[in-house]
Amino acid sequence: MVCGMTQPLARDTGPETCPVALNGADIVLAAPGALWWAEESLLVVSDLHLEKGSSYAARGQMLPPYDTGATLGAVEAFADTFRPERIISLGDSFHDGAAEARLGPHDVARIRALTGAHDWLWVEGNHDPDPPASLGGRASREARIGQLVFRHEPTGEPGEVSGHLHPCVRVGGRGRSLRRRCFVTDGRCLVMPALGALTGGLSIFHAAFSTVFPGRFQAFAIGTNTVHAIDPARALPEARRVAGAGWRM
Repeated sequence: MVCGMTQPLARDTGPETCPVALNGADIVLAAPGALWWAEESLLVVSDLHLEKGSSYAARGQMLPPYDTGATLGAVEAFADTFRPERIISLGDSFHDGAAEARLGPHDVARIRALTGAHDWLWVEGNHDPDPPASLGGRASREARIGQLVFRHEPTGEPGEVSGHLHPCVRVGGRGRSLRRRCFVTDGRCLVMPALGALTGGLSIFHAAFSTVFPGRFQAFAIGTNTVHAIDPARALPEARRVAGAGWRM
């Protein structure tokens, strides 16, 4: 199943969106990885991990230094498409506490333009418990809006929108398989995909998802500009859930 557009967008070209109900709220999931809540004019992105490439380069692993620019481009495209009043960046927006110092001046200007144009909230993550104050916006451990609560690390609370786990799903067809970032939800809680250009992912079959989704859940795999509903029973296994298995991103 491919979820199609559910509402007119601000531009002729843009991501397809998939409507879902979450704890009584009508939201849409958009490729390549954002949540749009029209009723609250709220856009949510997660796990940007800005300056991850420069962090690895400082330790001798020379990755191309373009991840921050590509990730900000995705956020800017969402903001241009949906025209939100509010934007929540759902934790791990920066890869480490020194990321601000490694940002180039052009990217600093882009971030300040985003935080200046929207009511911007940096939710604190495990990589960035103290988001840079000089870049605009405000910081909080979590945010409660209506019937939803937004925090970085999932707890399984009804109405929770979280990140942190970087969910991915492997799907097969025509003799090959693809591993895609995905949203995961059971209608009570939702785990966002990582939007960062250099972020890895965790299989939806990993034990880390068991606490959040003890029963049935649905995965929504992300294509270039599409969102595909995937029955986990039809997904290709990568790692089985193991009781008590620990993991931290």
